[in-house]
Amino acid sequence: MMATRAKLTHMGLYVRDLDRMVAFYTDVLGLIVTDRGPGRAPGSELVFMTAAPDCHHQVVLASGRSDTGDDTPINQISFTVRSLDELRAVRAQALAHGVTDLRQTSHGNAWSIYFRDPEGNTLEAYLDTPFHVPQPRGDALDLDQPDTAILAATEAACRADPGFRPRAEYMRQIAARLA
Repeated sequence: MMATRAKLTHMGLYVRDLDRMVAFYTDVLGLIVTDRGPGRAPGSELVFMTAAPDCHHQVVLASGRSDTGDDTPINQISFTVRSLDELRAVRAQALAHGVTDLRQTSHGNAWSIYFRDPEGNTLEAYLDTPFHVPQPRGDALDLDQPDTAILAATEAACRADPGFRPRAEYMRQIAARLA
């Protein structure tokens, strides 16, 4: 099995006041909003933010944090890998460590697996694709398919989206907005 060295890239936070938190992260840290849309939970909203032209998001703010204060603010901790083979290796290791609720997703701009660590924290391991489509997005992903089939299916799905752009073009646009 190949050695995997996952790299921490972004974190998702549950928030109580989404607009206040967006203003804080934009005004204090200089992040910009790259996408915004509905989350998986009914009534929830996600805001994707970055200060890096080569990264769609470094922070994801997710509405829905409880006002009681007894819940975690961590939505997810995300790590990037270098290849689909490394993503498969992380999946295999997670399953070997007893993970039972692993979810595989194509976001169009990334291929991801989601699972919980032994204390219940949600982790994401992912790999960027050469494409960009507006987020959030979640399509089926079958990591048991060959790389060429995964790439072809992802490209076809992305090209069908009116917001499709090559990733390099999208990153140039983000760099211009950050300049």
